Amino acid sequence: MSDEKEQAERQRATAFATAQSHAADLCTSSEQPLLQCGRYSLDLRQPHLMGIINVTPDSFSGDGLAGFQQQAVAQGLRMVAEGADLLDVGGESTRPGAQEVSLQEELDRVIPVIAALVSQVDRPIAVDTRKAEVMQAALQAGATMINDVNGLQGVSEQFAQRVLAPRHEPIVLMHMQGDPATMQQAPCYQDVLAEVIDFLSARIRWCEKQGIARQRLIVDPGIGFGKKQEHNMLLLCHLRALKVLELPILLGVSRKSVIGWLSGEQEPQKRDVGSHVLAAWAVLSGVSIIRVHDVQGARQALAVANGLRHACHGLQVG
Repeated sequence: MSDEKEQAERQRATAFATAQSHAADLCTSSEQPLLQCGRYSLDLRQPHLMGIINVTPDSFSGDGLAGFQQQAVAQGLRMVAEGADLLDVGGESTRPGAQEVSLQEELDRVIPVIAALVSQVDRPIAVDTRKAEVMQAALQAGATMINDVNGLQGVSEQFAQRVLAPRHEPIVLMHMQGDPATMQQAPCYQDVLAEVIDFLSARIRWCEKQGIARQRLIVDPGIGFGKKQEHNMLLLCHLRALKVLELPILLGVSRKSVIGWLSGEQEPQKRDVGSHVLAAWAVLSGVSIIRVHDVQGARQALAVANGLRHACHGLQVG
């Protein structure tokens, strides 16, 4: 090997070693590098994939599995095999224009699927719901995370204090202007970034007031929930601004309309490539958890983005 090649190899090895030694500095949440999800621990120094399981008949992405419990469980098993770090089960569509389903209908959709997945996969299982009763039933069935697009606004103080506060499962607080049925009719902000941060700050304070430990909380800016595409883009461009909240960030952009707006692709099922681009961008912007439909493709995108982030952090220009 020539001297030039040997020197290049030494430089690459040094850069890699430096990147490894600085891995701890790349933690997406300096306050809490480990997130406890029941008996599971998520190391937030690395990004994580949350596989989406829609047990609904009207999912915007065309993957609703309401009434098909075995297929929903099989999808969860496949997602875990493809590299999902956790699964998110939802029984009520929150697409624009969606109507609220009854409590019993939502329970019938999600609880059997959650119970089956808990017994068959070695991963945290989240319940995607706005209803306190569904949260409680899901936790009893073995769910180890709550993902609420309404930021716990539909939960009473008594429920938060009596049921949620004594437990340890993480809770995702998402920003949404309005409700799914009407949120896209006329979303309006003076400063969308500041208003989203203010809302999330207020919900964090509310949780702490009810006795819910801050280290259990995760924030989500709510891309597509009561926002025009210009609002979505501004939030995506400034994801790092959410770090002021000093909590892990979850992002759900998979197959959403913002990808169609940027790419021209009208069919949500054909937006996975664009979804992976935004997933990689999110990782480079400090997001800890990405909700995805296509786990296999997203896993590759995140591996490349995370590797690039590490290498660039450790690279020294001589």
